[in-house]
Amino acid sequence: MSQSLSFGLDTFGDVTVDLDGRPLAFGDVLRNMVAEAEMADRVGVDYIGVGEHHRADFAVSSPEVVLAAMAARTSRIKLGSAVTVLSSDDPVRVFQRFATLDGLSNGRAEVTLGRGSFTESFPLFGFELDDYEVLFEEKVELFSHLVRQEPVTWAGSTRASLDKQLVFPRTQSTLPVWLGVGGSPESVVRAARYGFGLMLAIIGGSPDRFVQFVDLFDRAQEHFGVSGLPVGVHSPGYVAATDERALEEYWPHFRDMHARIGAERGWGPMRYEQFVLSAGPQGSLYVGSPETVAEKIARTASVLRLQRFDLKYSAGTLPHERALECIRLYGTEVIPRVRELVMANA
Repeated sequence: MSQSLSFGLDTFGDVTVDLDGRPLAFGDVLRNMVAEAEMADRVGVDYIGVGEHHRADFAVSSPEVVLAAMAARTSRIKLGSAVTVLSSDDPVRVFQRFATLDGLSNGRAEVTLGRGSFTESFPLFGFELDDYEVLFEEKVELFSHLVRQEPVTWAGSTRASLDKQLVFPRTQSTLPVWLGVGGSPESVVRAARYGFGLMLAIIGGSPDRFVQFVDLFDRAQEHFGVSGLPVGVHSPGYVAATDERALEEYWPHFRDMHARIGAERGWGPMRYEQFVLSAGPQGSLYVGSPETVAEKIARTASVLRLQRFDLKYSAGTLPHERALECIRLYGTEVIPRVRELVMANA
């Protein structure tokens, strides 16, 4: 594992409730997200990522707009997506929006490209789900040309071709690009082929089972003649003063979110025993006291040889006040403790 481990936070902009259980309006959620980014910047978190969705239970359909608002209220934290659903967007416009964010933030922009775990954007923007694979492959390929900031010549079946086309604005330096991967070996190889970082979305099971993907990424880099591409993990979690308090505060919101999405996808309801197991040493949830979460992150970082760990701190209707305290503890207690553990094991 690299000792240059960095730490991020991800949010999907879930529509939350206040401490009395009353749902908040979209605008309230968006403004709270900016305040959460301010807290993350203040307590030393390295990165904040904003997801893209087109559903009633998420407030963010345009991450770049939210990230621009965050840029105006922060000074050092890096700003990116979690993820940008490239399949149903135009790569040129995505690059232009993130180049604009890069200028506004004085070079702090990043982008994580992915397919997304929901499909509402396909019919919304006039794309066919039958074209799922070709849309993503062609658009990632085009984006890989755009980040070089050279004249682009490209042709495919999903958009108009380009012939020696310059695209503006330009970024201050090369825009960092990650590819979000949920468990597809083809996507791991694709990240290496285009020179992108690998961001593993681990939302179920043991992180240990993703070692095979990190090994594959290493082999793919060697095959394509590249090296040093970063590996990151995005996983859900929540930090509170004690393990008991973290489980108690997080569980009802996580349970209801799981049930809502599960009803659409054919999952059964989650039992509390399953939840506790997922929050245990071999599970995918990083829920607990600062020490518990730090030890688990340090272990995952070691096993998967990470350069970045992103805690997805938003969880359904979890109130803003709880999220702020989680962010504070993550920055002031979890991150320093992980660094201590990493150094001790170096």
